[in-house]
Amino acid sequence: MLPADDGHAVHYSAVTRGTPVYSSDEVELGTVESVLDNYREHIFDGIVMGTASGELRFVDAPEVRRTAELAVTLTITAEQAAELPPPEEAPPTFKPNLKAGRVGRFFGGGWKRGR
Repeated sequence: MLPADDGHAVHYSAVTRGTPVYSSDEVELGTVESVLDNYREHIFDGIVMGTASGELRFVDAPEVRRTAELAVTLTITAEQAAELPPPEEAPPTFKPNLKAGRVGRFFGGGWKRGR
C-alpha cells in the first residue's frame, strides 16, 4: 500500500538505493537498486528495481510516474510490472593506461578495461 505521504517530489538523481517502488495500483513491488541516466545529456533512463524474490528488473523512464523522498511510483500495474525484463549488462568501459609506454600506445596498448 502506497504511503499516504511519500514526501516531496525529488529529482531522479536524488533517489537513493532502498527507496520503495510502488505500482500504479499501490502495490509495493520492491526497492530501488540503482538509478540509470545518460550522464552526458542529463536524461533519466530508468531504474533497476530489486524484487522481494531477489530478482532485478529494469523500469524504463516513461514507466516512472513520480520520484519522491520516500517512494517511487510507477505508471504500470503490479501485473504489468511482473513482466518487466531484467536489466541489460552495461557495455565495458575503458580508461587510459598511464603505464603504457610510447610503443605500447602506438600498438593500441594505451587503454585498459575498466570494471
